[in-house]
Amino acid sequence: MASQPDPSGGRPTRQADDFNASYAGKPPWDIGRPQPAFLALADAGALQGRVLDAGCGTGEHALMASARGFDATGIDFAPAAIEIAEQKARDRGLEVRFLVFDALELGRFGERFDTVLDCGLFHGFEDDDRARYVAGLSAATMTGARYHLLCFSDREPGGWGPRRVTRTEIESSFANGWEIESIEPMAFQTNLDPSEVQGWYAAVRRA
Repeated sequence: MASQPDPSGGRPTRQADDFNASYAGKPPWDIGRPQPAFLALADAGALQGRVLDAGCGTGEHALMASARGFDATGIDFAPAAIEIAEQKARDRGLEVRFLVFDALELGRFGERFDTVLDCGLFHGFEDDDRARYVAGLSAATMTGARYHLLCFSDREPGGWGPRRVTRTEIESSFANGWEIESIEPMAFQTNLDPSEVQGWYAAVRRA
């Protein structure tokens, strides 16, 4: 496995173990291809510079960026997900750096990125961790960098799955040091039935 920053000091081991175990099968968020919302971004030329796929899972969005010629890094705190992502990169002949690393520790990652893609990570954090994550994003991005978020929306009925996120929560999370360029309803695809759920897509610029 590739060399990596020290990931110690992150979330509890139990939670990491649970996520890691989910990759023994096919977790609901792993659809085996980029989310259409992010594929559309790439096709529209919205990616720039160094790209970070935060909470990359099995790596589809980092691989998408690499296939378009970008310097791409994917991080996830589930070693099993990273192993699958690295195998995909080898199978596709793509150069991507995949690291076992906790996204809550981005403040000490020691590198900066121009584009951050977040598919399904933000909605997994409680309030305190969310603030810590955004602070880490600030440290890991350059002025003018863009953060693209796809998360579960409070418009999705029922109580299954991850925490629902409100528009207000996105706005308040990025109220300082960031400029929200857009927040719009967007489908979030899963490998379950239904295959699409209600999500939010947000484009946020580092001020």
